[in-house]
Amino acid sequence: MVSDDIEHTVWQGRFITAKTRGKWEYVSRTRGIEAAVILAIDSGEDGDHVLLVQQYRVPLGADCLELPAGLVGDEDEGEAIELAAGRELEEETGYRAARIETIGRFASSPGMVSETFTLVRAHDLEKVSEGGGVEGENITVHRVKLADIAAFIAEKRRAGMVMDVKLLTLLGPGLLGR
Repeated sequence: MVSDDIEHTVWQGRFITAKTRGKWEYVSRTRGIEAAVILAIDSGEDGDHVLLVQQYRVPLGADCLELPAGLVGDEDEGEAIELAAGRELEEETGYRAARIETIGRFASSPGMVSETFTLVRAHDLEKVSEGGGVEGENITVHRVKLADIAAFIAEKRRAGMVMDVKLLTLLGPGLLGR
C-alpha cells in the first residue's frame, strides 16, 4: 500500500516529471523551475492595448492565444522572477518594460499539475524589436485595444484557436455582466 504522504516519481524527462502521491497522479516541472506570466498594457495616444502572443502548442495540436510568459531559472539558476519576465517579454513581443510589478502566485490546473506561475504587470513599455521568440517558437504578437479584447478573443475562438485560461484576467468583468 502506498502512503498518501510519500511522493513517487514514475517518469522524468528533461522538463517534466510524472509523479504519484497516494491515488493522485500529477505532473511537475523538473529542477523546481517556475513560470512568469506577463500582463503587459501598452498605453499610448491611441489608448490602452494589451500584448498577446499566439503560438502553436504541441499538447493542444493547435495555435493558442496567451499572455506572454516564460520559465524562470531554466538557463540561469536563481534568476529573479522580474528579470525573467522582462527577458521573456522582450523575446516574445519585442517590448521592453521600464518596471515589472509582481501581482501574485497562481495555479492554473491544480488537480493535475503542481506548477504555479507568478503573474506580473509590465509598466512603461517601449517597442525595441519585432519579438517573435527565440528560434523555433514562431510567435505572432497581437497588440489589442483593451476595449476590444472580448471581441478579439471571440473572433480567435471562432477561428478555432485555443485560449489560455489566463486570458480570463482580461475578460473577468465582462463574464460577470459588468
